Amino acid sequence: MKRLYYESSYIKNFTASVTGCRERKDGRWEITLDQTAFFPEGGGQPWDTGTLGGANVLEVHERDGEVIHYTDRPLEAGSQVEGCLDWERRFDHMQGHSGEHILTGCIHRRFGYDNVGFHMGSEEITIDFNGLLTGEELDEMEREANEAIYRNLPVQILTPSPKELENMEYRSKKELSGQVRITVIPGVDVCACCGTHVEHTGEVGLIKVLGMIHYKGGVRISLLCGRKALLHTAKRQKQIASLSVLLAAKQDEVPAAVERLKAEKEKLEMELSRMRQAQTEAKAAALPERSGGLAVFEEMDPVQLRRYCTLLYEGGKGDIVLACARRGDGCLYVLGSSKRDMRSFSKKLNGLLRGKGGGSSLMAQGTFQAGEEEIRQAFEACVKEELK
Repeated sequence: MKRLYYESSYIKNFTASVTGCRERKDGRWEITLDQTAFFPEGGGQPWDTGTLGGANVLEVHERDGEVIHYTDRPLEAGSQVEGCLDWERRFDHMQGHSGEHILTGCIHRRFGYDNVGFHMGSEEITIDFNGLLTGEELDEMEREANEAIYRNLPVQILTPSPKELENMEYRSKKELSGQVRITVIPGVDVCACCGTHVEHTGEVGLIKVLGMIHYKGGVRISLLCGRKALLHTAKRQKQIASLSVLLAAKQDEVPAAVERLKAEKEKLEMELSRMRQAQTEAKAAALPERSGGLAVFEEMDPVQLRRYCTLLYEGGKGDIVLACARRGDGCLYVLGSSKRDMRSFSKKLNGLLRGKGGGSSLMAQGTFQAGEEEIRQAFEACVKEELK
């Protein structure tokens, strides 16, 4: 099979003879050709897609030295077909792969770290290095990588002989055999690579680092290149502009404005919590002391409801206290008592009211799938039985 993508990464259309067609169990077809410009998945780069004749090429893989095209319909063996690549997808991969080499080469030259993992995903590109970088060092490497783009350096593909390869210094993540393809960006990177690349670094356009995390003793860097980097940057700029308007702050002052809002929110939440606690204490204090059971229904969050229930049973407002808050078709509940075991009591109520939950001897909580009147009747019946 002739691999046209190795002759030129820029071949978008080609004609080929179908050498094989086999139906798969998943309803797809495996097509082989005498030549192809479709790149199979490999080296961290995804496969190409496009069309072959009247069939859509969904995936492309290499198996036993052959490039297999997975299509959505069969093609007749021996027929001539025209192949057409999804060029936007291919060029995205070329920009991304060449951009990865540029950034990796800069980091390798400066720090000596090896690229031990590379994945080109639909959302971002990730590169794993076996050493640590600071945020400031990564910013510097991003600037250096983009300067290599500005210089519009040639991206050379070499196929050295075994003897020439012995005397060549190049990066590789694994031991290689057979014909080795070397991608060279002068002064930036020399690396063994099976992928497709642009002809000059200027075609990468832009390298934008998205983030960095610690990973397996080193770092994992996320980035975008080319068209995808430009779209990402434009999207983020629109978001910053919108935030600037909402916050009535200059764009470079948005982070400080958000910090102020966060501090104000935390202050208000503390004040609201204090007011809710005072309200809860006042509600509990207003109820008379009594024996027996007490069921109350309030509009409270779970934390406030637990606090209210505790205040009621500790304040002698009932031997067994049920505090509920309506939620949709049911209720959140908290059961409390210092005189009876709430674990067994909650099981009884759960059985009657399609409930779920449990807890300790002093307090149980959960949900009932029942209305207020049904809950009151079941609670009163269970209290009567418990206290008789």
